[in-house]
Amino acid sequence: MSDEKNLGMVVWQDLTVKDVETVRDFYSKVVGWQFNNHDMGGYHDHDVLDSEGNIVAGICHARGSNASVPPQWLLYVTVASVEKAADACLSNGGEILDGPRLMGKQPFCIIKDPAGAVLALIEA
Repeated sequence: MSDEKNLGMVVWQDLTVKDVETVRDFYSKVVGWQFNNHDMGGYHDHDVLDSEGNIVAGICHARGSNASVPPQWLLYVTVASVEKAADACLSNGGEILDGPRLMGKQPFCIIKDPAGAVLALIEA
């Protein structure tokens, strides 16, 4: 059962791109971010670190299961049920761009609203 007090909250953000190292270096030089490698089994994505060393976002390769993820900063919002939220998205004029599928052990999907804005939904 989900924690209802966290439903609807932005809980994560990441960027998925083809040229991760160039984009990582860009943000390092422009905003001063530091990074840790995040092992993806055969390659590394990058954890974005805040000034205290906390992981606050990710920069990911657009490959494998992430090949269809659009190249934009993607916000993740918690929902009670990804399946139900995906169905509601479709029945209210939206699109499903990716998923529903698992990210680790959590179901998630990426939706596009009727205006064309993209958001990820992740089960709380």
